[in-house]
Amino acid sequence: MNTSSHYAVIMAGGRGERFWPLSTSKRPKQLLDLVGERALIGQAVERIADLIPPENVFVITNADLVKATCEALPELPRANVIGEPMGRDTAAAVALGCALVESKDPKASFAILTADQVMGDLPVFKKTLSDALNLAQEQDVLITMGIQPAHPDTGFGYIRASEAHETDTVSSFFKVKRFEEKPNLARAKEFVDSGECFWNSGMFIWSVRSLRKAMLRHCPPLTRLMDLMLPHIGKATFDEKLLAEYENLSKISIDYALMEKADNILMAKGEFSWDDVGSWPALENHFPKDDQGNTVIGNGEMLASDGNIVYSREHLTTCVGVSDLIVVQAAGVTLVCAKDQSQSIKQLVKRLHERGDCGDLL
Repeated sequence: MNTSSHYAVIMAGGRGERFWPLSTSKRPKQLLDLVGERALIGQAVERIADLIPPENVFVITNADLVKATCEALPELPRANVIGEPMGRDTAAAVALGCALVESKDPKASFAILTADQVMGDLPVFKKTLSDALNLAQEQDVLITMGIQPAHPDTGFGYIRASEAHETDTVSSFFKVKRFEEKPNLARAKEFVDSGECFWNSGMFIWSVRSLRKAMLRHCPPLTRLMDLMLPHIGKATFDEKLLAEYENLSKISIDYALMEKADNILMAKGEFSWDDVGSWPALENHFPKDDQGNTVIGNGEMLASDGNIVYSREHLTTCVGVSDLIVVQAAGVTLVCAKDQSQSIKQLVKRLHERGDCGDLL
C-alpha cells in the first residue's frame, strides 16, 4: 500500500455542549481526555498514525480553537490545522478538506474522520480504513462507514445496505439503498431486526477525483469553494479568502448536500467497536460500575443510590438516596440532570447564553 497517496481530514469543529459544564466553548469535547489518557482529537490522530503519515493529516476546527488544537497535536505540522471563520456544517468542511488534499496530491484518496469518536478493535478499524482508501483509489465510488449496531439506538442515523459489492479485500463492502434519519425507539428496533441497517458513523472515504465529480453534479457551490480556495492554500491570503467565501455559503451537512443524492455510494462494514461519545450517558460504556450500577469518575461516595453517573475530579461529590442522575462538578459549576434528559443539556446551555452573565462558564 502506498500510504503517501492516502490522506485524512479530521473534522474538529464541534462545541460538545452536551458535555457541559466540562466541555466549554474554549475547551470543547474533542480537546478533553474524557476516555483514555489523551484528548479525543489526539486519539483520532494516533489511531491512524501507521496508515497515514502526519504530514498527510489535516484538522479542520474553529478559528478560535486552532492554538489549543495545535497544542493537543504536537505531531502535526502547524499548517495542517485549519480554522474555519464560522460554522457552515460538514459539507463546507468536506469541500475545504478536499481542496487541502488536492493541493498536495490531486490523485489522492482520503478519509473524512471526526475528532470525538472512541474505537476499539483497532486492527480491524485500520484494516477497514486501509481497504476503503485503496478501493476509493481504484474505483469511482463514495464510501461511507457503517457500524454493526449493538442495540437499537435513537441517537444515530442509519445506513440501509443492499447487495454486496464484490472486492478482493478482507473488509466487506455493500451498495447503499438509502440513508435513514434518526428514528424513534420502535423504528430503531425495526432497523436492527432487519439486519440490513447500520449506524451512520459520519466517516467517509473517497478520492479527490470522485468527490469533485460528485460535488460538481450535486452541489456546485462547494466545487466553486474548492476552486476559489486552491490558489490561496499555504499563502497569507488564505484566511481572508476563506472568510469571504464562507460568508456566502449555506449551512448544510454532507449527508444532505451529497450522500443522499449520489448513486455510486458504497458502505464499508465496520466490525469494530465504536462510540461517538455524544453525551454524558456514553461514559457508562467506558468506565466500571459499582455494585449499585453507579459510574463514578473522580472522587465520589454513593449511599443508597443506584444508576447514577458522577463526574467529580476536583471535589468530593456525594449522593444519598437518588437514582439515575447525572451529577457533574467541573469548572466551578455543578450540574444535576436526570439521565434520560441528557440531550436537554444543549438547551440548558442555550438558556445560559441568553442570561448573559455566564460567559466565562460556557
